Amino acid sequence: MSLDSLQEYMRLGGYSARTIVAYSDCLTKIEKHFSKPIKEISRDEFRSFLDKLVSKGFSGQTINQYHCAFRLIKKEICGERDKIDFPYSKKRKKLPIVLSRIEIEKMLEVTRNFKHRMMLALAYGGGLRVSEVVNLRVEDVDLLELVVYVREGKGGKDRMSVISKKIMLELKELMMGKSGKDFVFSSERGGKLSTRTAQMVFKKALKQARIEKEASFHSLRHSFATHLLENGTDVRYVQELLGHANIRTTQLYTQVTNPKLKNIRSPL
Repeated sequence: MSLDSLQEYMRLGGYSARTIVAYSDCLTKIEKHFSKPIKEISRDEFRSFLDKLVSKGFSGQTINQYHCAFRLIKKEICGERDKIDFPYSKKRKKLPIVLSRIEIEKMLEVTRNFKHRMMLALAYGGGLRVSEVVNLRVEDVDLLELVVYVREGKGGKDRMSVISKKIMLELKELMMGKSGKDFVFSSERGGKLSTRTAQMVFKKALKQARIEKEASFHSLRHSFATHLLENGTDVRYVQELLGHANIRTTQLYTQVTNPKLKNIRSPL
């Protein structure tokens, strides 16, 4: 089967552009590994392939992405109805890496580039993913209501989040002279910033602030959720702001903010 067939099916099915790219990459790598088209790859062969990924230390999320792509292609594209009965990989439940309020203030303080500082501030202040930040357009920022509209976030869903009043005037300055369709954080060449560039901006700020945590750009989103819960915001509202489909995903942050556990003193 061709890559074009998969991409056409997924576009018609309303899959997000990000998922289409991910599944296309899976298809390419699977066929390259076996040196034959996916329709000729048996379930047993593919199961052995996944087992090798496990032994090489690939994450459960990555393994499940290959699994999902294989199932979709075999069932919907190749038209096979044989049951694929091997299980999905269990995801490891790790506590999110959260930056303190002081650490975030230090990161913003050491980021001298105005645009970069605003990008980090808006991501933290609204709980935005890195892809949502770089794709943000001027028309989706409402400074009067202090809200930001995320278009086609994870899962292709739109949602609304908040903007801090502290950065309202600076954001207004950043967007001055731009049209509604322009990207808020445009590159020097006029297009949008790449997610890689945004991640590099974060890593540079983390290093300059001398923060030793193994944090990533996504830690700004983790910190947003954690700090809202610490402020007493209802977990259901936090769920809506983050765009989580299942409240159990949001409840993970309650393990970080649990004051009863934090107040326990070691007997040593």
